[in-house]
Amino acid sequence: MAEQARIDKEIDAIQKGQMRVLPHATALERTREIITLADDLAGDFRRVRDQFDQLNRDLRERIMDNDGNRGDVLDSLFAGIDLISESDAGRTFSAFWRLLTDPEQAATLDQALDSVMSREFVGQLEAKERRFLLRLTRTLLEQGGMVHEVLQTFARSLKHFVQSREYLEQRRLNHLLKDAQRAALALKDEVRATETLQYTLELTSSRLRSLSQWVLYDPSLQALPGQMAEGDAPPIDLESVSELVAQSEIDFRTLKANVLAVLEQRSQASIADVLEQFPAAQGLGSVVGLLALGSRHGFKADHSETVGWVGGDDERRSARIPKIFFLRERANELV
Repeated sequence: MAEQARIDKEIDAIQKGQMRVLPHATALERTREIITLADDLAGDFRRVRDQFDQLNRDLRERIMDNDGNRGDVLDSLFAGIDLISESDAGRTFSAFWRLLTDPEQAATLDQALDSVMSREFVGQLEAKERRFLLRLTRTLLEQGGMVHEVLQTFARSLKHFVQSREYLEQRRLNHLLKDAQRAALALKDEVRATETLQYTLELTSSRLRSLSQWVLYDPSLQALPGQMAEGDAPPIDLESVSELVAQSEIDFRTLKANVLAVLEQRSQASIADVLEQFPAAQGLGSVVGLLALGSRHGFKADHSETVGWVGGDDERRSARIPKIFFLRERANELV
């Protein structure tokens, strides 16, 4: 009744706008206590996962060492599962996993964490403490997912054990090995290690070879003879030229002056004729620029021609382009 009266008094004060805020030092102390508890909680998740993982690894050992029927082995396994579930770490995991997987409770937890992170005193926490609070829900979900992954692996192993009878053959081999060990121990005082045995052991038909006798695969032995043939120059169409023009800065003023200078000497000239007198100063950019000018102010023929240029790496390159003529009567369009 005293606690109820205290709570009613706090509710009445909050409704009147009189809320008691913890001092920064107290809030920091309690927040660090929460971080310590949450870190222990993540450790409980890991302990449950490790315990189930250990129980999963002990499955085949129990199958080999237990001479009883499958029911006895399963009873001992389920007893181990119950023991883990009833432990402190197991109960902690189950409770918090229900909290994390329940949409309403998980949303309440996220809101509470956001509320804490919005307080001024959080700035006095260390960086790793703030990161821990921000990743608390994600960390618990990841650890819980690992626990369930171990449980699924354990369930698959248990199902395979129940449905198959391979364990009988493995148990028979285990018994044979133990019988051989017992026989060897019984004879250890009668037979010396240096004594010659009047027994011949026939070798198996398996062929043993050293790794050093293996020959590595040499791709050059399968390579075709002869040198690589020189390929034709790749074609350049007007659509790709328009894209290149849009993506580059080409000196069209110099290119127009070069075309006009060539047209003063002849009535018509192709792009190859222009490049013959004025090599491509911008490499492929000059070729693209001349193609752009020719598509707007020139005459396109039905065949193609090959042009060459020197790239920025001082390598000679060539390409096959549509043959376009610049005409003297249309020279005024280039001014």
